[in-house]
This record gives sequence, C-alpha cells and structure tokens, in this order.
Amino acid sequence: MFRMTVEDVFAIRNRGVVATGRVEAGTLRPGDSISINGGPPVRVDGIEKFRKIVDEATAGENVGLLMRTIDKAQLNRGDVLTATGSAGTTVIV
Repeated sequence: MFRMTVEDVFAIRNRGVVATGRVEAGTLRPGDSISINGGPPVRVDGIEKFRKIVDEATAGENVGLLMRTIDKAQLNRGDVLTATGSAGTTVIV
C-alpha cells in the first residue's frame, strides 16, 4: 500500500503539477493511480528522484510525482497520497 505525505507542490509549465515528499510505505510506478486525501483517483504520469526519471518509488525515498490532470490548487503541503483503494485501511507496524 503506497503512502506519501506531500512536503511541497510545484507547477511546471507544459508538464503538470509535481508533489514532492518521502515515500512512507509501499511502491508506486508511473501509470498507477493515487488518491489525494481519499479523493477521486489521479494518474501519476512520472516519477523523479534527484532530477532523474525513475521507474518506481519505494519506501524511504524522496521523490517528485508528476500529475498532468490536476491543478496546483488541488494539492497542498500535508496532503496524504495513497494508492487508489487503500485509503482508510489500517496499517499495523
């Protein structure tokens, strides 16, 4: 189950919105869908780590997630991104 808390949000002209943060749990790949605070699904169009495009984001990594279908105003610092369908599940550590 993917989970990441947003640390910062950027809008890149002609590319989309990028949410940065540390992946807390799970794995995410480009093309996967996520929910913002349990909302409707949003497709992740790209993942970057230290200005390099990568094939996946895993727990413990600091990444940027590119989303073309949302506006910057729809995403804020502190928002929680989860894999679609995993919002509201209990995590036992």
